[in-house]
Amino acid sequence: MVNGGQVRIKLDRTGDALTGQGGFLAFGEYLNGMKVRERVERHLPAPGSNRGFAPGVFVQSLITLLTLGGQTLSDLRELEREKGLLALLGQSVIPDEDTVGQWLRRMGDPEKEQKGLVGLGKVRDEINREILSRDRVKDYTLDLDASFIESQKEEARYSYLNEKGYMPMMAAFYETEVFVDDEFREGNVSPQAGHVAVYRRSQALAESVGKTVARVRADSASYNAELINALTADGVQWTITADKNSAVMELIHRIDEKEWAPVTRSGSGEALAEPCEVAETIHAMEDTPEAFRLIVKRVRERSDTPLFPHLISYRYWVVATNFGPEWSPKQVLGWHQQRGHFENFFKELKNGVGVGYVPTGDLHANAVFFRIGVLAYNLLIGFKRDLLPASGLT
Repeated sequence: MVNGGQVRIKLDRTGDALTGQGGFLAFGEYLNGMKVRERVERHLPAPGSNRGFAPGVFVQSLITLLTLGGQTLSDLRELEREKGLLALLGQSVIPDEDTVGQWLRRMGDPEKEQKGLVGLGKVRDEINREILSRDRVKDYTLDLDASFIESQKEEARYSYLNEKGYMPMMAAFYETEVFVDDEFREGNVSPQAGHVAVYRRSQALAESVGKTVARVRADSASYNAELINALTADGVQWTITADKNSAVMELIHRIDEKEWAPVTRSGSGEALAEPCEVAETIHAMEDTPEAFRLIVKRVRERSDTPLFPHLISYRYWVVATNFGPEWSPKQVLGWHQQRGHFENFFKELKNGVGVGYVPTGDLHANAVFFRIGVLAYNLLIGFKRDLLPASGLT
């Protein structure tokens, strides 16, 4: 009411539950539309008694917690106070942190065949099929990498980085930005392990919606003959950061100086802060029946000594590929460097969704928590793609 230029507001008491998380409601409706709880109830073990919480309660509580910025399981106490939000989500109670921790351990228990973790994988795949079937992409670029999560838990193992933590193996479809495979692993597990299996599962997911993996990008952890042979046999185009081992370095040193082409601008035309040169050669591993291209970038080392003009040394970056000759070395390098987007996907998963925190010292319980985080991330991507305008995807 406006009176004499003043706005009068009438306040009254209400017994209705209120929430300060109104912005979450649209996403909550999306969770219902994607039948997240129903899928969880179908694929995860039921509680052992009538007094136990159904698995859908645990998973929806954790998805809500992670989406709203919760950092630890203790933040479930704050979520419990959001009675208005819970009523709108159709959830009357939030399990406490101890109950959630015990449930995570049961769901990941190897002695019970990790039925909860396996079931969550089925839920993830079903949700991904829904998202992929609507993305208007015919074939995908698969990005592979093992990414490190630091943890000071006593049970965490030291990685090759000489830091304690975990080393999940991740795979994402670049065009749609969803993680299509996740394998939570000890920090001391080799980053080179299991890449072919991850590729096979990702390809099977794409084929289940009538599509295919046409291209693969990966870091040096994937530089092995088994993966290269599998991709080549399937007709997949690939770029993989190569190991600079003695055989590769010998080939690089054999490249004639006349073959090195200067590059002073990026693909977008901007001047490079650090000009470089590119060239290429051919290489075959002992166990690869076909040779492939090695695209080499070199940058001259800087020195503060007066002798710099007479001292020539270089830093090298090498990408192996089966891309055809119609792709210039500069184009191959530019395409491979788009792996940076995949690293941003993982940063958002780790810091935005919150899986950079591990709730327990139990590897298998943490794997369950991590997979729920991946599910929350993928649902957020699906929400943006399905319900927001294209500008909302940037």
